[in-house]
Amino acid sequence: MKFDLKLTDPKSKARAGVITTDHGEIQTPIFMPVGTVGTVKGVHQTELKNEINPDIILGNTYHLFLRPKTSILEQAGGLHKFMNWDRNILTDSGGYQVYSLSSNRKINEEGVKFKSHIDGSTHIFTPENVMEIQRKIGADIIMAFDECTPYPCDYNYAKRSMHMTHRWLDRCINHLEKLPFKYGYEQTFFPIVQGSTYKDLRKQSAEYIANSGAQGNAIGGLSVGEPAEEMYAMTEIVTAILPEDKPRYLMGVGTPINILENIALGIDMFDCVMPTRNARNGMLFTAHGTINIKNKKWENDFSPIDEMAITYVDTFYTKAYLRHLFAANEMLGKQIATIHNLGFYLWLTRQARAHILAGDFREWKDKMVIQMDKRL
Repeated sequence: MKFDLKLTDPKSKARAGVITTDHGEIQTPIFMPVGTVGTVKGVHQTELKNEINPDIILGNTYHLFLRPKTSILEQAGGLHKFMNWDRNILTDSGGYQVYSLSSNRKINEEGVKFKSHIDGSTHIFTPENVMEIQRKIGADIIMAFDECTPYPCDYNYAKRSMHMTHRWLDRCINHLEKLPFKYGYEQTFFPIVQGSTYKDLRKQSAEYIANSGAQGNAIGGLSVGEPAEEMYAMTEIVTAILPEDKPRYLMGVGTPINILENIALGIDMFDCVMPTRNARNGMLFTAHGTINIKNKKWENDFSPIDEMAITYVDTFYTKAYLRHLFAANEMLGKQIATIHNLGFYLWLTRQARAHILAGDFREWKDKMVIQMDKRL
């Protein structure tokens, strides 16, 4: 992997760059649609590629390990071939899913023992076998195995967890050195900064991760319920320490406003289930605020879903028609809303990049934050 930092905004820390892997270029800042089980929910790969047009999507190690299983992915030649996707893929480590299964898992120094949410079967994730699983999945960017601490989190627990995450990181790196690439292209490894919402822990963890010498770095354990101000404060501490010449990935974030504010703090990569999950519930994101398309006010509104025409669905269908589809519980409604929301998130990060390169990102960002913070 190669990262070229093109420009940093003079009035913020926002950056425009290009990540290059064996599956092509990734223009940053970038939002990565979440394709948990080898599919971005509700979107055909042709629509994903031609309408939403992301340079990279995300797959989930925990879910892919359980179903279809890594043996199937190996037989297919890796996740790219299995799902017919010829662009970049990033896989998370499964650490967040383990965190979310708090009632069904036990954590110790060796790793995490957990029960499958599918059939209750017991499995163990260790730093070593998670590296092996991600090799077999075949993503272009793979993540270190970490523990994602909850919010709020006791200081001593957060400290112990952070140090364990660092020890797990060393084990990931040592084991990766023994594992050859499987499918004829390289995989890039990102470690993860932890430390909950404690400034001294975040600083310590960022320094440890920066010293690991990886080609890119991630920030985890945020967007787990903490106030946005704390998220931004932790991000600012960490981005001041992580190397400038390597991409920075803020995991699981977030709302459109969260994304713009974190771009201003020096983040390059984002992912979140919010655009797809909210779309399936009738919540649309636009440059002028959020729309609950199920509300009666849209019943006879025959204007385009979004006049900005971010994707073809925004001019092809009206708000009244989309509301009708949700009222009738038709699957097409969720599909249209999903394409719109993902298209909007990609549009937003591409606009951010354009304004960074044009030199007016800060002014544009401040205006957009005010506009988007409305219910229409």
